[in-house]
Amino acid sequence: MHHRISLKAIQAFEAAARLSSFALAAEELFVTPSAVSHQIKLLEEQFGVRLFHRVHRAVVLTDAGRIYAEEVSASFAKIEMATRELGRTAKSDILTIHSTPSFATQWLMPRLARFNALEPDVDVRLNASYPPAADLLMQGVDIDIRYGTKRLQPAGTMVLPFPPETIVPLCAPSLAIGAQRIRTPEDLNHHTLIHSEVCLVSWRDWMRQHRKVPLDVSRGPRFDRSFMAISAAVDGLGVCLESLLLAQRELETGLLVAPLGFEGPKIQGYTFNLLKSRAELPKIRSFQDWLFSELEGRVPPDRRIRCSTSKAGQS
Repeated sequence: MHHRISLKAIQAFEAAARLSSFALAAEELFVTPSAVSHQIKLLEEQFGVRLFHRVHRAVVLTDAGRIYAEEVSASFAKIEMATRELGRTAKSDILTIHSTPSFATQWLMPRLARFNALEPDVDVRLNASYPPAADLLMQGVDIDIRYGTKRLQPAGTMVLPFPPETIVPLCAPSLAIGAQRIRTPEDLNHHTLIHSEVCLVSWRDWMRQHRKVPLDVSRGPRFDRSFMAISAAVDGLGVCLESLLLAQRELETGLLVAPLGFEGPKIQGYTFNLLKSRAELPKIRSFQDWLFSELEGRVPPDRRIRCSTSKAGQS
């Protein structure tokens, strides 16, 4: 390559230009002043351009030297920044996950501390923004958690289904007791139905399974995210038809109850998507094992919620 120069010469020039002294540059580089002078002389002879004016014991950049020093200093600054970044990231792996907003909010985020405790050297970056599905090949995503019907996947993609999830009516405890408490499907006629438009089971589907229960499914608030429908039910807005997987935290804390029990249609909603070529990376394998262990370890409620109010009975 023409004009190939040594890194030592550039280092010597950058230090001398920054410090305006061959002696100080030599002290910084742990060499002699004559060695610095020699390296800079090689540069000047190679390019036929004077880089410094020698003024008594000091050195002053020429116009050409000043222009060259600006470019070299900027390049050294980039190298220093890259080195600092490497120092910060070298001790840990970064695991980039794309997820649907509801799964990220309702299930994954409350449990991330458990994964971090198991894998402290893995830093998770969770993205739940639009679009609903990430491009594993182009967007630098390690894992994509998707919901809904199967889409055409790029070649080399692994698709691992989640365990089936159960969909049941859910409401705030205050709606499950009192004069209009919910004990039978027919009792839903006295309450507002909350519609989760992305859920694979709609109120219309649920009503078909309970043919003797005519519900007005044309009314009620509608949400395009499950976490919003669940939040509306917690606030007492009505009864939502949602996944026990997504509402697990609200059920465990008593913010929601399942007034008609925990039996309902089972669906295959979520999938775990990754590239086959990256499947055995330790950070991906450890997260996959942890996530499915958490999913399989769920203990679904095996009985209907009993309300503590007197004479409320089983609800």
